[in-house]
Amino acid sequence: MPKKVKPAGDGKEEGPVPCKQVKLEAAGGPSPLNLDSPSGLFESLISPIKTETFFKEFWEQKPLLIQRDDPVLATYYRSLFRLSDLKSLCSRGMYYGRDVNVCRCVNGKKKVLNKDGKVHFLQLRKDFDQKRATIQFHQPQRFKDELWRIQEKLECYFGSLVGSNVYITPAGSQGLPPHYDDVEVFILQLEGEKHWRLYHPTVPLAREYSLEAEDRIGRPAHEFTLKPGDLLYFPRGTIHQADTPSGLAHSTHVTISTYQSSSWGDFLLDTISGLVFDTAKADVELRAGISRQLLLVETTAVATRKLSGFLRMLADRLEGTRELLSADMKKDFAVNRLPPYCLGDGAELSTPGGQLPGLDSTVRLQFRDHVVLTVGPDQDPSDETREKMVYIYHSLKNRRETHMMGNEETESHGLRFPLSHIDALKQIWNSSAISVKDLKLTTDEEKQSLVLSLWTECLIQVV
Repeated sequence: MPKKVKPAGDGKEEGPVPCKQVKLEAAGGPSPLNLDSPSGLFESLISPIKTETFFKEFWEQKPLLIQRDDPVLATYYRSLFRLSDLKSLCSRGMYYGRDVNVCRCVNGKKKVLNKDGKVHFLQLRKDFDQKRATIQFHQPQRFKDELWRIQEKLECYFGSLVGSNVYITPAGSQGLPPHYDDVEVFILQLEGEKHWRLYHPTVPLAREYSLEAEDRIGRPAHEFTLKPGDLLYFPRGTIHQADTPSGLAHSTHVTISTYQSSSWGDFLLDTISGLVFDTAKADVELRAGISRQLLLVETTAVATRKLSGFLRMLADRLEGTRELLSADMKKDFAVNRLPPYCLGDGAELSTPGGQLPGLDSTVRLQFRDHVVLTVGPDQDPSDETREKMVYIYHSLKNRRETHMMGNEETESHGLRFPLSHIDALKQIWNSSAISVKDLKLTTDEEKQSLVLSLWTECLIQVV
């Protein structure tokens, strides 16, 4: 079995860590999760397992099952998403494929029962009741405030995009055949019960989604039933399937997922191009032309040895590199993540407030977890020199409605500065507060221009 934890009471397991209570608008009571900080949220989410233990023993290694007989937590989980929420959501204009999938597992195969166009609640309910179909609701954090609140904090905690899907399955039915995913998965059981079977991975830490035939995967390595308030974690690549037991009510669970395309291999691909670009500027060997007709023939032993030598040279250069050039990953994260949780019109995220900063001001960074500082080649197509610049990307103006929707248009928000500003920016980033006069820039005009630009983007405030 995966590691199984139950609340204290028999003297064998450590009880949950007490956490601060936060007002919960949706459920009308205090939240049993600690939403004061990203680390506080994750600690309370996996309680009573300690964070250090989780990352040492379970993360990317094996499943973790936390079963809780906790009525308060079960009530809170139910408030995150219910079957009854679908009626009001459908009235807001949901579409098959984009927002909702209707499916059922029949003889080990996935049968999609989507209609065309807009989702009508009565038809959706009919397919659910009569065809015993599973309703999959995509990215509910776009509409459910508490899921936005949770996932925004988890994106800060992991430094990676965090998506979610809700699965609602009637009694005696199964929505999906055995498969594995390319994401780390946290499952919260919200309504009813769900019977799970997990199997050993055929592709550990898989980089893509794949179905697996029942006759290939053997017997389950773990089998159990989740009830409201329970949590299940398993690494990417873990083969799984789940069904709602017969004779019971429907099941609703939310799958919260992260770390898609966030491996060391992905990071190496992201940074290697910048490293080659920098090295080629300094080393004439990398600027020399490849052998004649190399692209017309199979790669030769000479070419392979040449590339091996270049890779060793790049590794040596990497050891002394201060600033890695990120081609896409940092920007993509900032551009596509959730904005800070903020009910209301969000004016404080898009309109600067407070005192205008001047040379005599002391300033501090705000929304630190939502800002990315990176160095990269100048992206101005008119600049042929392609000098390195400092880029600041942030998610303050991101649209919650498009989060994790893939094909939706996204816009980057941020600033760029000459590389000469990097030390001054790091002063702001690494200080609780700093005097504008003390910034490591040559002129007072540069200091004032820098802080005014940051203030205009709501990234700093005068203290």
